[in-house]
Amino acid sequence: MQSIPVDTTRLGVLRCAVGPEPKLADYERGEVKKDRDGNTVYTVAVMVRQDGRRVSVIEVAVPGEPKGLAEGTEVRITGLEAFAWAMGDRHGVSFRASAITPVPAKGTGGGA
Repeated sequence: MQSIPVDTTRLGVLRCAVGPEPKLADYERGEVKKDRDGNTVYTVAVMVRQDGRRVSVIEVAVPGEPKGLAEGTEVRITGLEAFAWAMGDRHGVSFRASAITPVPAKGTGGGA
């Protein structure tokens, strides 16, 4: 499976749609997926909104549990890659990243 790097600067505003959830490797047994280093893989649903386009939601897999993500939080995605996949009649694109972090809130100004 070939990875395709994604330029997140062209995606517009990215917001958390659903917070981190452990990705399951085996649904029947409830087995949680681990990466090569033994880290639990989490899935975060991210809303993508480009100017003049509808909102899309993508699910991004990330190693380790991202902290500080809540619904509606603006996020930054580091190392986003897309993967095309096919299994029988089914096909699609999946996404993974090295990190998803909240964007710090902008200050309201003030000061002395």
